Amino acid sequence: MQSLIPWRRNKHAQKQDPAPSRLKYRMQRWMLTPGIRLGLRIGVPFCLVTVFGSAYMASEHRRDALNIFVSELRQSIRDRPEFMVKMIAIDGAGGDVADDIREVVSLRFPVSSFDLDVDQIRNVIEALDPVKSAGVRIRSGGVLQVDVVERHPVLVWRSRQGLALLDEAGIHVAELGRRSLHADLPLIAGDGADAHVDEALRLFSTARPLGHRLRGLVRIGERRWDVVLDRGQRIMLPAENPISALERVIAVSEVRDLLERDIAAVDMRLAARATVRMSKTAVQEWWRIRQMNEGG
Repeated sequence: MQSLIPWRRNKHAQKQDPAPSRLKYRMQRWMLTPGIRLGLRIGVPFCLVTVFGSAYMASEHRRDALNIFVSELRQSIRDRPEFMVKMIAIDGAGGDVADDIREVVSLRFPVSSFDLDVDQIRNVIEALDPVKSAGVRIRSGGVLQVDVVERHPVLVWRSRQGLALLDEAGIHVAELGRRSLHADLPLIAGDGADAHVDEALRLFSTARPLGHRLRGLVRIGERRWDVVLDRGQRIMLPAENPISALERVIAVSEVRDLLERDIAAVDMRLAARATVRMSKTAVQEWWRIRQMNEGG
């Protein structure tokens, strides 16, 4: 009969407390701290890797083997066909300038693109006098593409060193062996003339009515200009407002044929008093006529 009686809990039995102990509770709270969790997740693996890595790298033989492996791996990547540059293409440059670019770049193809410093190559190309700007890039197909903007000469400058071509900013473009090679460009001369190209171009524009008689401009004392015409004539311009002074001379010449007369120079250095200097032949003729009049 006792086996058929259901089991009943002993009322006097002590119930087990489900709450953790104080130590276990503190451990659980400590493990939930963000810093501890981060340290266990990252710090411990990092320390283990550092320890094992340091132990492995303690051997000089292993270090050398690792360095050789890394070096060979890098070299194998560098030498892959898709990273090799096989040729150079230059656009926007003339034949002579393109030859100069190839000479200064001096690359031996094929070469890995990892071994090319495009910024340095661009700086070397832009250091050439005829090059105003350059763009360098590596394009598909293993081609080093160079896009060049050349300087265009607008003046011929005659200095103590010879003839040179200048652009609109007065920057040296190239040496010129003979004036006839660029007979179409206006001529300036004198020390410091290259520093005043903009003013010279405006003077040439103002002097356009003089036509073929205009020979060029000469910088005098590095402070003012002389306009040189054929027959040895000169228009001596002031340091200040030379363009307006030249306009006055041209206006007077168009009305009174001033520059068609037998004169050597028109001196405009003093704005308040323009002076006309007669040529030597004209002076001699004037004295001859005067003596004849006095003798008569």
